[in-house]
Amino acid sequence: MKLESALQYLDAFLGIPAHPDYPRAWNGLQVEGPSDIEKVVAAVDASEATIGEAVAHGADLLLVHHGLFWDGGLPVTGGRYRKLRALLDHGIALYSAHLPLDGHPEVGNSALLARAVGLELGGRFGAFEGVSVGWWGTLEAPQDVKSLVAHVSSAVGGGPVHLVPGGPPVVERVGVVTGAGASFVGDASAAGLHALVTGEGSHHHHFDAVDQGVHLLLAGHYATETFGVRALAGHLGERFGLEWEFLDLPTGL
Repeated sequence: MKLESALQYLDAFLGIPAHPDYPRAWNGLQVEGPSDIEKVVAAVDASEATIGEAVAHGADLLLVHHGLFWDGGLPVTGGRYRKLRALLDHGIALYSAHLPLDGHPEVGNSALLARAVGLELGGRFGAFEGVSVGWWGTLEAPQDVKSLVAHVSSAVGGGPVHLVPGGPPVVERVGVVTGAGASFVGDASAAGLHALVTGEGSHHHHFDAVDQGVHLLLAGHYATETFGVRALAGHLGERFGLEWEFLDLPTGL
C-alpha cells in the first residue's frame, strides 16, 4: 500500500486537521518513511525502546499515541538524534494521534475502555477547547464502587486501580477520560455522574473528587491508553490487508 494513501485515510478517519490538541502534540505524520508499506506496528509511546522494537519487528509504519516532540523544538542530539536516526536509517514512517485518538467513537481510548468496563455509552464527556475527548455511560446494573474497581482492573489487564472514594454507595453513571483526565472531576459532578475513570491525577484531585461527590478511579496513564493505537492498527490492517502488531512496553505509571 502507498504510504501517502494510508496517511490520507488516517487523517480523514481520525479528523486530524480540525481536531484541537496541545501545541506540541503534532498529530499526523511526524517522520517520513517509505513510499510503500506492508507492516504496521503500534505502540503507546515513541520512546527509544519502542523504535528499537519497531526496527526489530520490521515495521514500515509506526503508529503511536504519544509522539516525539513533547519537549519542544530542541536540537537533534542525544536521545532525539538516536530515535530519528533509527527511524530514518530503517525507513520507518512515524504517525502520531493524541487527542483525536482519545475521543474517537470507534477506535478511541475512552470509548473502548468504557465498553471494556461494561458501560453502555450514553454520550460525550470531557471537552478540550470545545471538543470532547471522553465518554460517559451506564452500567448494566447498579453496583458498589468496589465492583467497579474490579471491572476497571480487569479491563486494563489486571493492573492496580487507585480509588478515591468520593461518590455515592451505588454507582451507575460513569465517565471515562483516558490518560491524565482527573481534571474532569468537576465535569463529572456537573453531569450527575457517580464515578470518573481515568489514568492519573495530581494530589489536589483527591480533594476535588471528595468535595464534589465523585468516585475517582486511577488505572494508570499507560494502561488506559493501550486501546486506541492497538485498535487503529487493527482497523488499518483489516481495511487494507496490511500485517500489523501491537508492542506492549508498559511504564507502570
